[in-house]
Amino acid sequence: MSWQPYNKGRSLGKRGSEHGWIRLDEEHEEGSRITLEVGCSIGPYAITCGIYGWMVHTRHFSSWEVANDEYELMKVSLATILKIIPNTTNLDHDERIDKALDAVAEFIENFP
Repeated sequence: MSWQPYNKGRSLGKRGSEHGWIRLDEEHEEGSRITLEVGCSIGPYAITCGIYGWMVHTRHFSSWEVANDEYELMKVSLATILKIIPNTTNLDHDERIDKALDAVAEFIENFP
């Protein structure tokens, strides 16, 4: 996996999409981002993640420990999905698109 600080870490300490303060924010080189915020409008902690062009998903937590653990688990799953997603320049990839869509649906089911 190749996760790096998003925007060289410049987003840390700023407000995120859930109106909390960004504590963790990473981007995968193959097209994914995951952010953990504290002090959000809906609850104490939120994780928002996405795969560029495929999905965005947000979860809320009441405990830092659980949120931090789930953040790490979600990163592994996101990286796995990125390996499935086909190169969009290849026109002969219907089966891989179906597998990628199934993997995204499974991700959302596993991380409600």
